[in-house]
Amino acid sequence: MVAVSAFADQAGLTSKPVVSGFSTGAAAKVAEFAPDLVITFSDVQADLAAELIRAGCTVLATNQRTLRGIAQTIALIGAAIGCPDAGEKLALDFQAELTALRRAEAPRRLRVYFEEWPEPMTSAIAWVSELIELTGGCDVFAHRLAKAARDRAVTSEEVIAADPEIILASWCGKKARLDEIAARPGWQKISAVRTGRIFEIDSSLLLQPGFAVLRGARAMAGLLKDGGN
Repeated sequence: MVAVSAFADQAGLTSKPVVSGFSTGAAAKVAEFAPDLVITFSDVQADLAAELIRAGCTVLATNQRTLRGIAQTIALIGAAIGCPDAGEKLALDFQAELTALRRAEAPRRLRVYFEEWPEPMTSAIAWVSELIELTGGCDVFAHRLAKAARDRAVTSEEVIAADPEIILASWCGKKARLDEIAARPGWQKISAVRTGRIFEIDSSLLLQPGFAVLRGARAMAGLLKDGGN
């Protein structure tokens, strides 16, 4: 690894130069490191990926949106960097832990509203919705799944009507303001607000679709297992 984006978790690792944000970056600066491979994620990085290709970089662009897609991408990256066996093993380990977290016979599935962003209010991306169902909850907006964040926007009235029993907030790239969520007009009618079951899961644990998603999955499983109490 020669360089990373600003969103890469470098905890416990030898520090690497930061050469880009998530959707923006200087392709020429990246090219100065002469990387054998640049890995990008999401259609949000499509323009950046194109700039990198024009700058002479070899680019692997992934766009995984489901738990199955995450496992496949882990294996794909392993093969792309010349470590196919290690990649396959990591993918299998990822799937095995998901299986261990599964609550197939939850006594009752709590209604969950997951908020990825506050303005506009954006509901869960596919792999997060899958994790809610896998760990014993019921995503109240599972029917609204889409790749683009704008297609997952929900209104305050829709959330109130869904009456979630737990609200999970994981605002991409910044700390969630749980007090602001509880104080939204009309939200005092919502079960989760009345009972104080509004929780944050750090976005770095849940919204970066790789092996680290398991950390967010464990946190979610703990909250749903005890009903947030």
